[in-house]
Amino acid sequence: MGGIGALLLLASLIGWLLHRRKPGPVIDNLNARIRAWWVMAAVLATCFLLGKVATLVLFGLLSFLALREFISLTPTRRGDHLALCLCFYIAIPLQYWLIGIDWYGLFVVCIPVYGFLLLPAVSALSGDTEDFLARSAKVQWGLMLAVYCLSHAPALLLLRIPGYEGQNLMLLLYLLLVVQLSDVLQYVFGKLFGRHLLAPQVSPSKTVEGLVGGGLAAAGVGAALWWITPFTPLQSGLLSLLIVLCGFLGGLALSAVKRSLGAKDWGEMIEGHGGMLDRLDSVVFAAPIFFHVVRYGFQ
Repeated sequence: MGGIGALLLLASLIGWLLHRRKPGPVIDNLNARIRAWWVMAAVLATCFLLGKVATLVLFGLLSFLALREFISLTPTRRGDHLALCLCFYIAIPLQYWLIGIDWYGLFVVCIPVYGFLLLPAVSALSGDTEDFLARSAKVQWGLMLAVYCLSHAPALLLLRIPGYEGQNLMLLLYLLLVVQLSDVLQYVFGKLFGRHLLAPQVSPSKTVEGLVGGGLAAAGVGAALWWITPFTPLQSGLLSLLIVLCGFLGGLALSAVKRSLGAKDWGEMIEGHGGMLDRLDSVVFAAPIFFHVVRYGFQ
C-alpha cells in the first residue's frame, strides 16, 4: 500500500509539472485520471484492510454499477424488465454470496448455466417476441461480463494454495495492479511513442507501440511483485503477460460494443476514465483467465 501511495504521489508530481510546462487537453485528461486513481486506491485499500466481507460488498456494488451502465446503453423492452430484475437483485447478491460461503461448484456454473437458460424463458413469459434473440443476448452478455466475469477477481479468495494460506487478498491486489498499470502504461506509451494504430475503427487510441511498450513494462512490474504471490519471478512475469493480453482484448471488445452503439464511454461516473465499465473492461476479461490458471496450476 505504501508503494502504491508513492507511485500516486510521483504521478501527481509529474502531472503537476507537465501542466505547468505544457498545459493541454492530454495533460488535463492525465491529471483527471490520476485524481480518480487516488479515490479508487483509497476505496480498495479500505476494503482490503477491512477484509473479505467488505471486499465482496465492494465488488458486488461494482457489478451493479457496471451492469447498469451496460443495460443503459443497450436497448431493452418492457418484456425484459422481469429478467433484468432477476439480474440486479437475485444474480448479483447470489453470485457474491456463493463466494462468501466458498461454494466453488455452484459459483462457477450458476450464471453461465442456470442464468443462461432461465433469463430468456422469463422474458418469453411477457409474450414480446420483437428482436427476442438480440434482446436476450444483450441481457445475458451484460450479466456474464459485469457479474460473472468480474466476480472471478474476489473469487481468488476461494483458492487454497499450499504455503500461501491467508494471503489471497495479495493475489487480488496483484491482479488489479497489473491490469490497471497495463492500461495506464499503454496509454502513456501510446501518447509518447504511438505511430501505428491497431484498430482505428474500434479504438483510435490503441497503438502497437502502446501495447508492446506498456504491456512489457506492466509485465516487468508484475514480475517484480512475485514476492507477494505464490509464483516464482518467471511465473509471475508470464502470468503478467497473460493478464496484459487478456486485458487488452477486453478493452478492444468492449470498445467495439460502444462504437456499435454510438457511444464514446459507458458513462461519466469516474472523472477522466468515463464510466465504471470503462475502468473494468480489462478486469472482466483478465480475472476469469487468471483465476482458473492459478486454480489448476498452483493448487
